[in-house]
Parts: sequence; C-alpha cells; structure tokens
Amino acid sequence: MAVVAVLGAGSWGTTFAKVLSDAGSEVTLWARRPEVAHAVRSTGRNPEYLPDVQLPAGLRATSDHREALDGADTVVLAVPSQSLRSNLAGWVADLPPGATLLSLAKGVELRTLERMSEVVREVAGVPADQVAVLSGPNLAREIAVGQPTATVIACTDHDRAVALQQACTTGYFRPYTNTDVVGCELGGAGKNVIALACGMAVGMGLGGNTTATIITRGLAEVARLGVALGARQETFAGLAGLGDLVATCSSPLSRNRTFGELLGRGSTLAQAQEAAHGQVAEGVKTCTALRELAARHRVEVPITDGVHRVCHEGAPVSAMARELLGRSTKPE
Repeated sequence: MAVVAVLGAGSWGTTFAKVLSDAGSEVTLWARRPEVAHAVRSTGRNPEYLPDVQLPAGLRATSDHREALDGADTVVLAVPSQSLRSNLAGWVADLPPGATLLSLAKGVELRTLERMSEVVREVAGVPADQVAVLSGPNLAREIAVGQPTATVIACTDHDRAVALQQACTTGYFRPYTNTDVVGCELGGAGKNVIALACGMAVGMGLGGNTTATIITRGLAEVARLGVALGARQETFAGLAGLGDLVATCSSPLSRNRTFGELLGRGSTLAQAQEAAHGQVAEGVKTCTALRELAARHRVEVPITDGVHRVCHEGAPVSAMARELLGRSTKPE
C-alpha cells in the first residue's frame, strides 16, 4: 500500500487526495491553514473548496508538513505553479529520502522559464527519474463527485510511473503512463492559455466554429513548442494534450475559460480578478512565460502572443481577433 503525502488542500489537491484514498493508499493531506485541516478531520469536508463533497473516512489532514511527510513514499505537490519553488524550499529538508515527487501544477515558472519538474529537481536536488507529473482532462469538481475521467502520469522511470498508476486507479479515475515528461508538462501549461483565448471568443459572442478553430490551432502551436523542447509529437494527440485542452476550453468549470469570458465581455484584468473572487487564472501568468520560451526557441505562438497582449499590454480582445485573422494564409 502506498503511503502518500498530498501537500496542498485546494480543489485539485483535495480531490486527488480523495482519489488516492479511494484507491486504497494511505493518505495525509497538508493544508496551509490549520482551520482547513481541522475541518477535514472533524467533518470529512473541505469547507473552502469542496464543501459539499464527503471525503473518505481514512483520509487524514494536518497543517504540519512534517507530520504529513513522515513515512511517505510518495509526495504529491499540489500548489500553484508560481509558488511551487517557495513552498518546496520550505519542505525540502523534511522530504523522505528516495520518495517519488509528483507535481500536479500546470505552468511554466516566470523568472526561470522552467517547467515544474525542472523546478522540483533543482530545489529538491533529486534526479529526473525521481520526479513525475500528472496531466489530463481533470476538472477537479467532476472527479470529486466520482465522474469518470482518465489522466497521464509521466516519469522518465517507467516503473515509478507504474507504481503511481497503481496508487491512484479507481473505478472513476483511470491513469495511463508515459515517459514524455516534457510533452505532458507543455500540454498542461499551454492549454490554460488557449482556454483563455476560447473564453474571450465566447465572451465576444462567437460560436462553435471559432472555438473549434482556436482549440485546433492552439494545439498546433503548443505542440510546435513542445517538439522544439524535446517532446514527442504524439503526446499532444493524447490525454495530456488534446484531452486536457478540450476539457479546459469547453467546460464552464474551467477557471481559465471563465476568466477569458470576462475579458471577452470587456472586463479589465483587475475587474475579471475581482469577479473571480481575487483569483487569477493560471494562464494569465503562463502566457508570458510560454511566449518568452517560444521566442528563445524561435517558435511562432500567435494565440499565446495575443493572450499576453490582452492580459499584460492592454490590447483589446477585438484587436487580437483581427490580428489572428489577418495573418498571412499558408498550408495547414
């Protein structure tokens, strides 16, 4: 039986802790705020993120990361991409030697342009084959209530990926394994940016043809960048590429798509953030990092460029649409 520490009690961290527990793993969930950990222990619910979801009776919770990490053979990092480095730096001295480190975060670090697995390797000082990532069409609320989905666990050590697969397989959660860590991470980071663009189109009142075009061409530019970084092309046709992209671009549960809709209706970034209860969608920051990464590798990413200009340079959404449609025609 796997012994797992899940560090981060947001929607996805709590949901994945539930999945692991339902799969028979021994799980301790770490919450930054003591009152959240206390609520999980006393009521079996996370009142901040999943108040109506009953968590498994065997799921433990604590606000002491040392308690969560004690004896763990797997450590799940379930904090936002831009805060992963600082959080991990505070935990690294207490990580169990040899434990598998599994990142759930989808993004690229702004300052360094590093993927999450690279951040983990650097801060924890561990080899690449000790770090895994999880990515796929995984909207937390749907999974929390037991709706079926699949995902990808990527690790350069295939046996380690298989062990993680066995630790989280349930009747509603089906993980596949992959060794293409770069492709899975770029698919997960890029889809948030493309979902913002889809949301903008919906907010402008545009229909299915437009969103299908954005999804398809968005997948093409994310795949171009991924391949330039060493990913396998076929990864982007799978769950961590197309699967995650479709879910995030089409579901009202997607924070990135919803945030994009607000921008498409004319809200400023600050107004959209206020409407989203102070939360900024991951794609707002990731678009800048991906744009810089693409420039470094001389890869064209026109949709990502457009999203960056809307979010950070004050460009109107209508101007982004005109620029994309005004690009020179070429073969697909």
